[in-house]
Amino acid sequence: GAEGSTLMSYFSKNQIQALKPKITFSTLRDLQCPVLQSNELQGKPEESCSTEELFEWLGAVLSQVSLDNKSSSFLSTYCCPQPNIMVEKAFLCTITGFIIPEKIIQLLEQLCCYFGEPKLAHWLTLTVHGFADSPVSWRESEHGFHKGGENLYNFVIFRNLDYWLQMAVGTNDDCPP
Repeated sequence: GAEGSTLMSYFSKNQIQALKPKITFSTLRDLQCPVLQSNELQGKPEESCSTEELFEWLGAVLSQVSLDNKSSSFLSTYCCPQPNIMVEKAFLCTITGFIIPEKIIQLLEQLCCYFGEPKLAHWLTLTVHGFADSPVSWRESEHGFHKGGENLYNFVIFRNLDYWLQMAVGTNDDCPP
């Protein structure tokens, strides 16, 4: 209506434009991946890794940290938790920008369809990072971005369509109900 045309003229006068999310694809080769069992959240020694170990490993992979546990000019090392398997190829897709919740749900549904045909992967993940300075928070608390801005969640989806939901929020933030 009339409000829409007024709004569009405001944007065009002030040289404001809509930006599409940036999508990047990469293939990770010879990646050590944790062994996970959907019914073992705490993991089992020599059998599977815990949710915490996976979350830490995933952060290292997404941050492109070397996982070879070799020291060089830095103080610490990191290696994939035990037990793990070597994966010849892993696919990483990163979408950067403002993505509405409906699109995230659509991505999640498409990822679940991946297991509709026989595949080699035992599990896959979808990680959603909110903007650090997002005004959005759960419940009545203000988002505490001044202290870190943690604002993310991660789905781990298994072949049998069981899933884990992992969340990280800042120290001032409430967890969702």
